[in-house]
Amino acid sequence: MDENIMKRNGLLAEKVIKGLASRNMTGYYAENKMEALNIALSLIPEGSTVTMGGGMSVHEIGLVKALKEGNYNYIDREEAADRRAAMLAAYDADVYLASCNALTDDGILVNIDGNANRVSAIAYGPKKVVFIVGMNKVCSDIDHAMKRARNVAAPINNQRFGGNNPCVKTGACANCKSPDTICCEFLITRYSRHKDRIHIILVNDSLGF
Repeated sequence: MDENIMKRNGLLAEKVIKGLASRNMTGYYAENKMEALNIALSLIPEGSTVTMGGGMSVHEIGLVKALKEGNYNYIDREEAADRRAAMLAAYDADVYLASCNALTDDGILVNIDGNANRVSAIAYGPKKVVFIVGMNKVCSDIDHAMKRARNVAAPINNQRFGGNNPCVKTGACANCKSPDTICCEFLITRYSRHKDRIHIILVNDSLGF
């Protein structure tokens, strides 16, 4: 990555981390994926029950692989015989892993979900939530964050899931009411009432969608 982009990202991350702190959330900055992986593992004690939604960023830094190979009780919904039971187990997990669709530079998280299992677990249930967030997802304000979530993240995820919604064909949100829309639930996390519950690892890389 270009040295000037890295410098800019580092400075921007400082602002985001201050904003997160003002919202009772803890932020970290990782210069690369390996550093992000090490920070994440430092937040997850061995023996913890860990699970996640469908965040690509968590896979991209190698965290899922490390948990599966390490001394953790990792619940993989993709491999579970009872997918619903695996998803419900998230609410009592020690650690829930996620990314976000967008993040404002003053620390507000924006997420969109179809089944609501991810946004509901972020909002309540797991003892700790650890986010892996590429600097490509940082936006200037809540309006831009919502636009990014709806016009960048949602169409790409729809394509990934094989959806048949308007955004799959046009690449932009049509505010549809399609039966298989994944834009059913919107979660804006502006403050965490529970200190030390939400942790956001900002990664100096382009991760996820």
